[in-house]
Amino acid sequence: MSTQPNDSQAEIFERLESEVRSYCRNWPVVFDRASGCEQTTEDGVTYLDFFSGAGALNYGHNNPVLKQAMLDYFSEDRVIHSMDMFSVAKRTFLHQFEDIILKPRNMNYRVMFTGPTGTNAVESALKLARKVTDRTQVVSFVNAFHGMTLGSLAVTGNEMKRQGAGIALHHTTVAPYDDYLDHDGHDFDWLRRVWSDAGSGIDLPAAVIVEAVQGEGGLNAARMEWLRQLGQLCKEFDVKLILDDIQAGCGRTGTFFSWEEAGIEPDMITLSKSLSGLGLPMAIVLLKPELDAWQPGEHNGTFRGFNPAFITATAALEEYWRDDSFAATVRERSAQLKAGLEKIAEEHGAASYRGRGLLAGIGFETPELGKAVATEAFERKLLVETCGAQDEVVKTMPPLTISSEDLQRGIDILADAVKAVA
Repeated sequence: MSTQPNDSQAEIFERLESEVRSYCRNWPVVFDRASGCEQTTEDGVTYLDFFSGAGALNYGHNNPVLKQAMLDYFSEDRVIHSMDMFSVAKRTFLHQFEDIILKPRNMNYRVMFTGPTGTNAVESALKLARKVTDRTQVVSFVNAFHGMTLGSLAVTGNEMKRQGAGIALHHTTVAPYDDYLDHDGHDFDWLRRVWSDAGSGIDLPAAVIVEAVQGEGGLNAARMEWLRQLGQLCKEFDVKLILDDIQAGCGRTGTFFSWEEAGIEPDMITLSKSLSGLGLPMAIVLLKPELDAWQPGEHNGTFRGFNPAFITATAALEEYWRDDSFAATVRERSAQLKAGLEKIAEEHGAASYRGRGLLAGIGFETPELGKAVATEAFERKLLVETCGAQDEVVKTMPPLTISSEDLQRGIDILADAVKAVA
């Protein structure tokens, strides 16, 4: 059965949709149904999904528990849209987020509901850091990705994405990420020196923004010691530390937050993607109470009160995060994925394991190989994307709920794809 959309199937997309579309160019089929770790086209062809909505579907497609919670809510004429008004759905989410996530980790944060996308959470955090410090500069890292709006693009490293802004992107300084140079323990010497030198010409920044695992930047995973050193540096100079956990958070690395093992206390944390659990738009910023200097309405957004997302987010917390059992299973699957990817990389010879947890992949010496492997995997009915500055890394993000058998099936398909290309 053909996996290519015929003329009538594809015509409306080609004729009416903007050229900006991207994923459909690599996966030229029309999807219709989805469940768990699989998506099925309108022609009845099923694909194993190791993409998970770019990390927005950590609990799989149409997770039955989360979907039922949403359907129950819809069936009772409950409030759908509420801006930032009080609602029962929001109150319940806040109670459960505090009881299940914040209190057990001794985290004292306020919750800011931003516009419904990750980039809006980042924009909010950057604005607030500048507001409370009365400084303008922000330090980001090589290969970072924080979003596609202007403030977020300014702290994003990818050249192609930055060029899309159409204007110069200012008020940022770029620093080397962990292992970008080496592991000699001196990664922050330059920042410490210029921040403390009144003659350096480098302004003390308002904030440093960082990902514990650079998802789009090539699956670069920071060591916990490196993150601890960064946290200490920011405290030393009263620079606000923003931890962007939009893709790596909500359990993808084996703990709810990707940086938990480092024992740091970020000043702000951005969350989105899988926060709602079912792929519904939702984003928040967690901020230390003393930083909550907003004036009412100083940052807002029409869809910051999308109650169905509060409902499914609450259901995800209750179903998966009341104790460590789900996270323990994720860590087991992570070890299985790492072993499988390391074996593929070792057999290929010109490749290496990248990432952490179920945000992991294989880095190839040339971007042509990475792209060819992803294309071959698609032909074998496996969805994986590429990442890195030149798409040289094949990236896997299976659902956290995936079975050991389905995970191994995907690893085997990927291994065959690498062999076929190599």
